[in-house]
Amino acid sequence: MSAPEPAFDAPWHAQVFALTVHLNEAGHFVWADWAERFGATLARHGLDKELNGGEDYFTAWLETLESYLAEIGMAAPADVADLRTAWEAAYLSTPHGSPVHLAD
Repeated sequence: MSAPEPAFDAPWHAQVFALTVHLNEAGHFVWADWAERFGATLARHGLDKELNGGEDYFTAWLETLESYLAEIGMAAPADVADLRTAWEAAYLSTPHGSPVHLAD
């Protein structure tokens, strides 16, 4: 008997999925509203390529989450961009195998 396939291809896929579920369960948005927006993003991305539940699927998921959080006033696009830039700088300056820490 072989080991089961992982449910997610990368840790960040599981993290963005869990964050979305948590925000829904905490009452920040209704799942049907989320699903409608995500479906529209998938349709827009799917015109160019097949989405297979991997990197392209979760890139679309993250795009939808970021735009939805901006729409409901939870995360301003500029703040998200600043955090992404800070995370990239921290990641690139961290030695391989060491934990990544954002500067305070």
